[in-house]
Formats: sequence, C-alpha cells, structure tokens
Amino acid sequence: MASEGGKSFARRDRLREIESKVQTWWEEKDIFRSEPGDKPPEPGEKFFGNFPFPYMNGYLHLGHAFSLSKLEFAAAFHRLRGANVLLPFAFHCTGMPIKASADKLAREIQKFGNPPVFPGESEEQPEEKKDDNSSNESAPDKFKGKKSKAAAKSGGQVYQWEIMRSVGISDSDIAKFQDPYEWLKFFPPLAVEDLKAFGLGCDWRRSFITTDLNPYFDSFVGWQMRKLKSLGKVVKDVRYTIFSPLDGQPCADHDRASGEGVLPQEYTIIKMELLKPFPEKFKVLEGKKVFFAAATLRPETMYGQTNAWVLPDGKYGAFEINETEVFVMAHRAALNLTYQNHSRVSEKPSCLLEVTGHDLIGLPLKSPLSLNEVIYALPMLSILMDKGTGVVTSVPSDAPDDYMALHDLKSKPAFRAKFGVKDEWVLPFEILPIIDVPPFGNKCAERVCLDMKIKSQNEKEKLAEAKRQTYLKGFTDGTMIVGEYAGRKVQEAKPLVRSKLLETGQAIVYSEPEKRVMSRSGDECVVALTDQWYITYGESEWRKLAEECLSSMSLYSDETRHGFEHTLSWLNQWACSRSFGLGTRIPWDEQFLVESLSDSTIYMAYYTIAHHLQNGDMYGRQESAIKPQQLTDDVWDYIFCDGPYPTSTDISSSILDKMKQEFEYWYPFDLRVSGKDLIQNHLTFSIYNHTAIMPKHHWPRGFRCNGHIMLNSEKMSKSTGNFRTLRQAIEEFSADATRFSLADAGDGVDDANFVFETANAAILRLTKEIAWYEEILAAESSMRTGPPSTYADRVFANEINIAVKTTEQNYSNYLFREALKTGFYDLQAARDEYRFSCGVGGYNHDLVWRFMDAQTRLLAPICPHYAEFIWRELLKKDGFVVNAGWPTADSPDLSLKSANKYLQESIVLMRKLLQKQLSGSKKGNKKGAPVPSVKVTKGLIYVNEQFDGWKAECLNILRNKFDKETRTFAPDSEIVEAIEKNSSIGKNPYRPFLKYRKDEAIKLGAEALDLKLPFGEIDVLAENLDLIKRQLGLDDVEILSAADSDSLARAGPLASLLNQNPPSPGHPTAIFLTLAAE
Repeated sequence: MASEGGKSFARRDRLREIESKVQTWWEEKDIFRSEPGDKPPEPGEKFFGNFPFPYMNGYLHLGHAFSLSKLEFAAAFHRLRGANVLLPFAFHCTGMPIKASADKLAREIQKFGNPPVFPGESEEQPEEKKDDNSSNESAPDKFKGKKSKAAAKSGGQVYQWEIMRSVGISDSDIAKFQDPYEWLKFFPPLAVEDLKAFGLGCDWRRSFITTDLNPYFDSFVGWQMRKLKSLGKVVKDVRYTIFSPLDGQPCADHDRASGEGVLPQEYTIIKMELLKPFPEKFKVLEGKKVFFAAATLRPETMYGQTNAWVLPDGKYGAFEINETEVFVMAHRAALNLTYQNHSRVSEKPSCLLEVTGHDLIGLPLKSPLSLNEVIYALPMLSILMDKGTGVVTSVPSDAPDDYMALHDLKSKPAFRAKFGVKDEWVLPFEILPIIDVPPFGNKCAERVCLDMKIKSQNEKEKLAEAKRQTYLKGFTDGTMIVGEYAGRKVQEAKPLVRSKLLETGQAIVYSEPEKRVMSRSGDECVVALTDQWYITYGESEWRKLAEECLSSMSLYSDETRHGFEHTLSWLNQWACSRSFGLGTRIPWDEQFLVESLSDSTIYMAYYTIAHHLQNGDMYGRQESAIKPQQLTDDVWDYIFCDGPYPTSTDISSSILDKMKQEFEYWYPFDLRVSGKDLIQNHLTFSIYNHTAIMPKHHWPRGFRCNGHIMLNSEKMSKSTGNFRTLRQAIEEFSADATRFSLADAGDGVDDANFVFETANAAILRLTKEIAWYEEILAAESSMRTGPPSTYADRVFANEINIAVKTTEQNYSNYLFREALKTGFYDLQAARDEYRFSCGVGGYNHDLVWRFMDAQTRLLAPICPHYAEFIWRELLKKDGFVVNAGWPTADSPDLSLKSANKYLQESIVLMRKLLQKQLSGSKKGNKKGAPVPSVKVTKGLIYVNEQFDGWKAECLNILRNKFDKETRTFAPDSEIVEAIEKNSSIGKNPYRPFLKYRKDEAIKLGAEALDLKLPFGEIDVLAENLDLIKRQLGLDDVEILSAADSDSLARAGPLASLLNQNPPSPGHPTAIFLTLAAE
C-alpha cells in the first residue's frame, strides 16, 4: 500500500492506476481524433471549442487547468451527446519573456560561472543529492515560497538559474537554456504529457508551436499581417507607448511582469520660469532658461495659481531639455521625457544639478496664465515622486488638496518655520475665483472642505472624497469666469486652453504609465514616442463590424458583455511590431517581429488544417505533402477567405480542396474559453481580426470568460508557496479528483476557489463509489426483477429523470458546478434515499442498472477516467462512455417529487413530535415521584388536506393579488384592505398565516397559495406505512383525516395535543400511544 509520511494514498493511487489504464485505451483507439463530416453540419452536429494557447516558459499550472477545464467539460458534454467534436491545443512561444529569460541566464553564467556561484554562496557547497530515478518532474511540495540561499543573501534578487532549478531542471542541463529555442523544445512536450495525464480530449495531430521555428505557422502569420496591411488595417505612426528601456522596444501586456492593462497617461507640463537672480546653488545654470516642470491634468485652472508645490525631502534634478532650456523635476519624469524627444541627449537624461525639495522652497516663479505676477515654491508633504514630475501646481480655488495645504501654511506659523517659509511667500496670496461650479460656487474646494469639516492636509480619505466631488462637478457643470474663454463650459475651455499653452511654448505634452509597469526583463517601463507599426483598432467603420460581431455572440454573462463593450469604447491603435524576442518577422519590414498579441488572433482557423501541413509534428519538421514555401497568400485566401482558386502554387487540387472543405466544416468555432483578463486585449483583437479577414459566416460564435482561481481561498502565488502546477495536482490528487475540484470551484466571472479538501473528498467518494458498484454487481442476482413497481421505485426513477434533464440543461449553459451538483451529488442522495426506502423488498434490478448507467454518463465529462473504467470494466458495456450518448429520460413528474419531499419532511416532523411527546411523558410529578417507563407502540397521523374557512378566504385574496411571473404581491395595504372587507375572515388572527403563505409563494410560486397540495397526502402516507414505521420505530401507524370526527375521537385523552398543533395542508401532525413497559 502506497504511503507518504505515515499517510496511506492507496485510494488516490487506485484512481491513478485507473487513469493510466483508461488513457491507454483511448490512445490505442485514437478516440479523440476529429474528422470532418461529408457535408456541412446542421446546428448542434459539430462542436469546435478552443482555448488561448499557454505561454511556454514553464509548466502548466492550475490557473491554466481551471480555464481549460471549462472547455474540456463543454467539449466532453457535446461529444457525449453525439456531436462531432474538435478540441485542439497549441503552445505560444512568441514575444520577449523566453528570450529575456534566456539572456538573463546567459548574463548570470557569464558573471558567476557555470554552474554559477552567486553572492553569499560557497564554491564548496556539497552537490545536490541525485536520485537515479530523477526526472524533470517536480514534487507536489516543490514550491515552498522560501528564498534560496543565494536570493536571500542578494537582497531578494531571484536568479534565473534558481528559477530553472526550482522547476526540476538539473544543473547539468540549465546552461542549455541560454538558447531561447531550447525552451521551445523542452516545455511544450512536457505540457502535452501533463494534458494527456489530465485526460484532455484533444486531437494532438493539430498541435503546433508559434514563432519561425514552425515554418508553416510562420507562413500563416505572415499572410495574416500582409492581409491586414492590404486592407489598410496596419499603418506606421508615431505614438505614445509603454516602453521597456532595457529591451529597447514597446512592452505590451504579455511582455509585462506587472501592470497588465496599464496605458499611457497624458499630462500637460506647465513651464514655470525660475526668476533671476538665481540662488547660489543654481549659478551653474546661468545662461539657461530654467523652468519648474509641473505636470497637470487641468490646464484650464492655471489662472488660479497661488504657488507651486514641492516635496521637501524629494530628490530633484535640473535636466537639459534642449540647448537652452532646463527643467527642474523628478528623475523618473526626466527619464520618461528623454523617450519623448524632450532631452538634449536621446534616451539619456542630462542632469546638470541635483537638489532636494528643501533647496527649491521659496524660489520665485513666473507661471503661465497665473493672475499672480510672481508665485513661490512651497512645501507639500503628500507629493509622490513616482507620479507626475514631483512639481505640482497649486490652485486652491478648485483643488481641495491645494486648499488645505495652503490653509495649513497660512494658519500655522510653526509649520512655516519648520520649512523656513517666509510670511511674504504665503500670507499675501488669496484664493482666486476662476470657475463657477454649481452648487459649490466659485471657490468650490473651500466650500467642500468646510462642508466636510476637513481640518488639515493629513486627512487623506476625506480629501480624496472632496477631490472626487469637486473635479467631477467642475468638469461636467463648471463655467469659466476668467481668461480668454470666460463664459464657456469647462469641458469646452479645457482643450482650448491646453492648445494655446502648447502653441505658445508655455507648456509641453508629457506622458507616463498611469501605474507602475515592470517588464519581464525586470526593468521599470516608461512611455516613449515610438515610430512603429500599428493595427488600427478603434477605427470607426472597423469598430462597427466588431460591435456587430459581438452582438451576435453568446457570452454567457452580462459582466462579460459589458467588459467587451467597454473595451470597444476605448481600444485604439495597437503596436504590433517588436524588435526583441521570438516570433514571425513583419513581412515588409523584417527588422521587426510580430508581437505576441498580434499573432494570436485568428490562429483558431489554423487548427482546422494544421495536421495536413505538419503531418502531426507540432514543430512542422516532419516530411509533408505540402512545403511551407508552397503556401502563398493566394492559398491562404482560398482556404480561409472564400478567395479564388490559387494559381500561384503547385499544391495538388485534391489537397487544397480537402483543406478548404475541412476549414468550412469546422468554422466558425463555437466556443472559446478564457480568463476574463483577456477581454481587454486578446479576445477583442480576435473579434476585430475575424471581422476584417473572414466573411461574416465565419465570425466567432461564443466566448466564455471566467475569473482567476484561488487555492484554499488564497491567491495562487509561487512566492508564498500557495501554488500547484497541473503535474503536481495530478500527482497529489489524481486527474479525476483534480477535475472534480475544478468543476466544484465555481462557474462565474468572479474568482473561483480550488479547495484541497474537496479534491481529497473526491478521491474518497469516487473510490467508495467504485466499491459500491462492485458490491452491487456481485449481488445483483438477489435483486427484485420485473418493472419498477413500488412507491420507492417510482420516486427513484423520477429522480433519475430529473437528474438527467437538469444536468443536461446545466452542461448546456456551461454551469459545471451545477452540473456536478445535479448529476452527482443530488443523484447520489436520491440513490441513498432509495437504498433506505426499499426495506426488506430490496432494490429493483432494472432500476439500479439504469441508475449506474445514467450516473456514469452524467459524470463522464468531469471524471472521464472513472466513468470509462466503470463503463467498460464493471458494467461491461461496449464502446467508450465518452461518446456513448446522453442517457434517455422521461419528463420529470414534479408532483411525484413534491409528494416525496412531503413524505420525507413529514417523517422528520413525526420524529420530532415523537421525541417531544416522550420527553413530556418522562417528567416527574410535582412530588418528584418517577413516572413508570413507557413504550410507544402506535402512531396516529392526522392529515388536513384542504384549507377551509377564513384561511381559504385569505388564500383566495392572496391569489388575486399575486403576479405569477415576477412572484410579487400587491402592496400590503391593498391586501389588508381586501381582507378586512371580508366578513368570513372577521377578527381571526390572519396576519401570521398571511406572512407565512406570502413568503412561501415568493419562494415556491403560485402553488403555495393553493387550497390543497397537488397530490393526496393521505394516499402518499398510506402507501409508505412500512417506511414510516421503520423510521419511527413503531409497531403500527394509522393515517387519519382530521376532518373526520370519529378519527379525532381515536386520540382519546391526548386530543388536546391536536388542538395545540392542528394539521394543515402540507403539515400533518401526530400523537403516539404507549403501553406501560413490563
């Protein structure tokens, strides 16, 4: 028996043995090979689903597996129902992360040796103990979240060598990964191994990798880019772009270690001239024009400047912008400007003088548009040196932060003294009204700060709210009351003021990342003005096509649709070229590569013909009937774009037609599953590219987006050790238990939760279920034969029908957690109830076999190995369960389900009443004398099957005031008025009854207001007397009508109990008769 650390893993190992056996069966029969039909498919006859190919710089992890599982479950469901299913899988290697990591590794080896000795390590460290059976697999507990010794002693730096070692690559092999193409050869085959072990129902003949290492895909991407350019969708332009100085190229989302989705933020830098004579420290700048460079988002407010703000302890520099001008600003902002053509030396800040904020306080400035001739630099403690330029304009009329900071300086002499601020720099400067902002007036910042009782500039949260109110109202409702554009709305004046400042040279445009962005090479990104190739996303006519496509797609979530709509509203030109990394060369400008989010937009089409081109080899190296050079643009157009028959190639017509026919059969794809983070780029790009390149009947049909996955309610993170690769999860839990827990993790766009306890419980459940099947099959000769006939049989058969129908609906809506509930948990509960309800009569043979058949099929999409093993090994069925067909089922009998629910709830109620009556009878008399022990032998169950009298009248009124569609009632006052007008109700205590029935109707629907249940209560209870007796431990039970006076008389002296707890429809009551024990 396998064990680790004293724990037995026999159950898990049994599942893994089963998985290995089943995977061998599938592989022998090539069960997931997908071939097109002979004619175009009818709706529902084929299913083509796909998944964003993962990036191959490491092992696949549970995050990949979670999103992928949604596609896998959907494809397996459609396959089970008889659809012709295509689920392909490929591997993304384009871009800079692999190249950056390879180069980083090379630098480490060059600097520290091979194998490297990092700072703090001893060259005489003992070699790692090697296991003769070692492999590239990492142990389930590999990621511990602790720094290596080298990393710990190097200030937290993580070396690439350590990262490679942490994923199980031996020291003797790590050096090979200096070659980026080694990554492409190493990780994709391991990913295939892991996905096969996961049970992915994939046609692996169609797998491929990207980049020019695969000449066929390289040709495909080259055609795609030429096609876009010929359509006018690719242009060369100069634009502000997030840029990695280390890599020397734009840094798109997939190139970033952090900051995905961050865009350039554009400011206006106001040139605030330093007045002469310069102080001694600034004498080195004589002969230059020196400006404090203040970045603002509100140039229209510059009329109201009273001062400039600097951070006292901030580090500033005086940077040469050109031959004559110097900007005083933060170093980070200066670096950004060097990439925006605002530096004497391109891409290198030229700093003439370094100063602190203390050196700047009190310097006199002349600022554009200010109504004050001279203003001074003053201290502000909340300035962020990594946001803007470190120099801030002060407009206390409209900016709450400015108002409170100036108020503090004016009202606190000690505060002024602390920073050496002279009175004449502050006290003469009053608030200058420049904008009228209803309802706050022309000094809106002052008004809001007073209203909110803000006392100082240190009340950050209050000031943030004040800023939100004033900025929003100022922009939407404000009117200029000074300057050239007085009388105009702020919305109109803002761009006009900005343009005037730029035209007169009093300001420049400045841009920086709106949040911090780190490239995968490890450097902080800037914003650069780059001359490169762009795809013209956002162009008005193209956007209309994208919106048309989106409107016709199934997205399965309002939040997902809103995400796409929002992205389409702002998405603009996208830089599609890179000079560093791996990939396909821009065909007409080969100094550049196609970036990683631009070669991954329509590759789903490539899946349909990849096996014809590559002959089953993901690298495209195998001998093939088609050579890459034969794939001219005319060939691609013919296959994918309804183009004319190509004359520019010598590919045989039969092969060409076969490829075109296969593409036409599978396309468009029916479903693409992805994390929701790709809505803002990849998925929207896919919509755009399909609408540009392909005819409308090949546009995508559906995207299903999900959130990220947490492990045990915490963020998945290598650094904390809360992380699992897919390989580790399969080793730890088995494939099917992992899949089970992924299905249970959640279905929406919110983050889901993979719970280890659920996976471990799944191991127990699945193995116990296998044991139950084996036990039942060994004893099937003792079962009842013939058609199901008992009440328990009918209920169980109905529960199977319900499970089949509701699970089919849940799978169809891609609600896999619900499918697991209805197709497994609920059906298991029904089986367990049937097992108890059967009593001495035992199981019905045909019904149990029907259950085993249905249960196996319903769980097959989620736990296919388990289901396949049961299907073939235990049930001895022909073929494979994965394509066995959806189980048949009659329409559910909802009345029977309600009747059984009533029965089970009644038994629970009777048990409580019995316990209550027994506990009452066991109390001693007043003198404390014990009561003789008693034995309950008989139960009298009283049923009232129909409401009458004033309760019936109440229900009639409620029915008339109830909307069945919305499950809502008329106002209470209207209902009460109708009741009080009804003389039959009179002064009866109707309010508790009314509230209860209303709550029930809102929860259950209009049937809760019926006068009687849709079945005979007496009949249901009478038919299940044996079950009731067994459950209550009674010798005899009678079912009596509360409407029958003779039946009531049977209660004898216990009749008072009936008065205390009278029966009503759906709520029987009971009394229990006892005999004195001997």
